[in-house]
Amino acid sequence: MSETPAPTATVAHPDLLAVYCNDHLASAAGGIELVSRMIGVHKGSSYEEGLRQLLDELRQEKSDLTATTRALGLPVRQYKQVAVWFAEKASRLKLNGHLLSRSPLSDLVEFEFLASAVRGKRSGFETLRIAAEVDERIDKVLLDSLIDQANRQFRWLTDVRREVAAATFGGDPAVLADVEEA
Repeated sequence: MSETPAPTATVAHPDLLAVYCNDHLASAAGGIELVSRMIGVHKGSSYEEGLRQLLDELRQEKSDLTATTRALGLPVRQYKQVAVWFAEKASRLKLNGHLLSRSPLSDLVEFEFLASAVRGKRSGFETLRIAAEVDERIDKVLLDSLIDQANRQFRWLTDVRREVAAATFGGDPAVLADVEEA
């Protein structure tokens, strides 16, 4: 195992880190849009409260990531966030077996997508946490907290995704209760 280098107050390849942070900010914007819409779809259901909490956390995470990007002196590219916002709206037009109504498959696909997106987000936080070892402008404590939060979000989304899969296709989601998620 190699020794961790002392903080130098700058990350290697700040231009690449700017692209990386802006890509994650754009993804956060898309996630916020998707969860906002899902709250309307699941209003009054057992999923509404969890989705509302997720939305609040996503908004705070986006704010934290924006602050981190700015603290590093990196530009925040709004055009990427706008492009993802439009892409999320366009994704609603996908063919799902129902032309004028919402397909039961839509719920499953959306929860699966969110679970996958949270894994990707967690990876982004982990990458920044690694960079925090060489750049003191990156808040290690914040990133540790965001990683823990993403792990909790993933566990909740995994449980919901399994419930929705069983409701859509039949079966018992409890058969996977003891399966370890990586």
